[in-house]
Amino acid sequence: MADEATRRAVSQVPLLKTHAGPRDRALWPARLKEEYQALIRSVEANKAADSDWFRLESNADGTRWSGSCWFIHELLRYEFRVEFDIPVTYPVTAPEVAIPELDGKTAKMYRGGKICLTDHFAPLWARNAPRFGLAHLMALGLAPWLAVEIPDLIGKGLVVHREQQSDAAAAE
Repeated sequence: MADEATRRAVSQVPLLKTHAGPRDRALWPARLKEEYQALIRSVEANKAADSDWFRLESNADGTRWSGSCWFIHELLRYEFRVEFDIPVTYPVTAPEVAIPELDGKTAKMYRGGKICLTDHFAPLWARNAPRFGLAHLMALGLAPWLAVEIPDLIGKGLVVHREQQSDAAAAE
């Protein structure tokens, strides 16, 4: 059973109606339009709640996505590049989100900087496919991962704020 925070996050992101992936040339444009609308609504809701935390853009056919996400920890903003490809079995299969610069810094990550979403997010996606989309991936997959992993990585000294990096470089 989902907790209240999960229900609230899901209620802010519209569920998608078109069951199509990139191989379905006839319906993929309609699905892609729904994805964009859901992402726009998600970003607008985040901004209204003063919790804006990601930007995404896609290639022309909507199969490769990239952008940035950020996490605020102790009043410092840590920003990371994020990228993923839409799998050919989408929307049944969730995309694998990668944060390449964190590759190898945590056990909750696969080769290439792909974050581990198998234990918590994958079952949620499977129960809700094809209604879930990229906005759900960000809100229910990447956001909780960042909330757990980034403070831990900062505490271990594996992630350092840019200002602290430049101060250390200037001291040398």
